[in-house]
Amino acid sequence: MSVQMVIGDGLTVARRNVIKIKRVPDLLAFTILSPIMFVLLFAYVFGSAISIPGTSYREFLIAGIFAQTVIFGATWTGLGMVEDLQKGIIDRFRSLPMAPSAVLVGRTSSDVLINVISLVVMSLTGLLVGWRIHSSPLEALAGYVLLLFFAYALSWMMAVVGLWIRTPEVFNNASFIVIFPLSFIANTFVETTNFPAVLKVIAEWNPVSAVTQATRELFGNTNPAMTVPDAWPLQHPVLASVLWTGAILVVFVPLALHRYQKAVSR
Repeated sequence: MSVQMVIGDGLTVARRNVIKIKRVPDLLAFTILSPIMFVLLFAYVFGSAISIPGTSYREFLIAGIFAQTVIFGATWTGLGMVEDLQKGIIDRFRSLPMAPSAVLVGRTSSDVLINVISLVVMSLTGLLVGWRIHSSPLEALAGYVLLLFFAYALSWMMAVVGLWIRTPEVFNNASFIVIFPLSFIANTFVETTNFPAVLKVIAEWNPVSAVTQATRELFGNTNPAMTVPDAWPLQHPVLASVLWTGAILVVFVPLALHRYQKAVSR
């Protein structure tokens, strides 16, 4: 099976998924409204109670909200796999002369678009509440690319969960079990310096913390007065984020392909 066939078939599946976004209004509405809600809720509710040395809480917050949103966006991959399996779409794909891996390639690739839409909407909302980018355009672009790269890796993780679980309702519950510890035991919304000892170590080595810290640095939303833990991932967040993302892909791409073969052979 050639690489060209996988890419070509994957693009066809991705196009099918993108068309579905236009034809399902509630999906598009959630993609647009959810980021706005998160930015406004955390900026005005948490922002009135939390103080960050050397910077405003809203500028500290936005990178964390970005990270949380792309994590939520990655769940669309798993949910899409569950729904396609349940509705028999995957069986139709199997009857076509196409590369089996193209289903996963197309699914994960198209869901990057959801995160792009979310990041655009969230950035505009952030600008309205006082967030600003203080770095160069290239550094800011690198921040967005890093977020999307991390989201793409998480999409493969969620694909594994979706292929393991066969109903949308159970998938939603299972994905939240994964998402909430990743999002909240991290430096997304508060500094980790006051965390209990065990949670502090977990937060410092949480890949979401590295991505959040890297995004803050690339957007210029850091300040010398802010405390940065001594943990290696937070001292070198950009490199740590790339390594974490690569490791997730190395583990979950083969695992997702293996689970897909088992799921369609039932």
